[in-house]
Amino acid sequence: MDYVIFGLVAYLLGSIPSALIVGKVGYNIDIREHGSGNLGATNTFRILGTKAGSIVTLADILKGTLATVLPQLFDANVYVLAIGLLAVVGHMYPIFAKFRGGKAVATSGGMILGMYPLLFVIMVTTFLLTLYISKYVSLSSIITGLVSLLITIFYQDLGLSIVVFLLSAIVCYRHRENIKRIKNGTEPKISWM
Repeated sequence: MDYVIFGLVAYLLGSIPSALIVGKVGYNIDIREHGSGNLGATNTFRILGTKAGSIVTLADILKGTLATVLPQLFDANVYVLAIGLLAVVGHMYPIFAKFRGGKAVATSGGMILGMYPLLFVIMVTTFLLTLYISKYVSLSSIITGLVSLLITIFYQDLGLSIVVFLLSAIVCYRHRENIKRIKNGTEPKISWM
């Protein structure tokens, strides 16, 4: 029963479309109609600016973190990372936004933060360093996933490695069009870093 309750809560948390809410409430804009049309932090940064993008990033991280922390707080009999994955699914396919969501980067990071804060710090550091060097958010997301997978070897936790593998695969898949644009030289770079 714990899996059903916490799984549903995690999915619903993940389904909260923070980019859509910030866009509509703060700017009277449906972010899905601008830029990439993606309900994620990167599109929000590009369309609405740093303040809105930062709020969405933090909200998306929080969704994943809450999904993994709540079962721990209630001492639920669940594999917490499996519950966290449902928040990621909710973020990608949100019931509150016609099942059209984001690419799962920040929410994935948030679920890791809820269980493995040091790994989260490594992920953020990898992301920012790659972003500084490449100026590509998409490439930074992909490399962060792959580096995280390598780092999980040191945790000697098969479940963690499997979950991070799944998250990395999801992030790579969700960025497949970005990969094509990088190859073609048409992927937008950030200019603020």
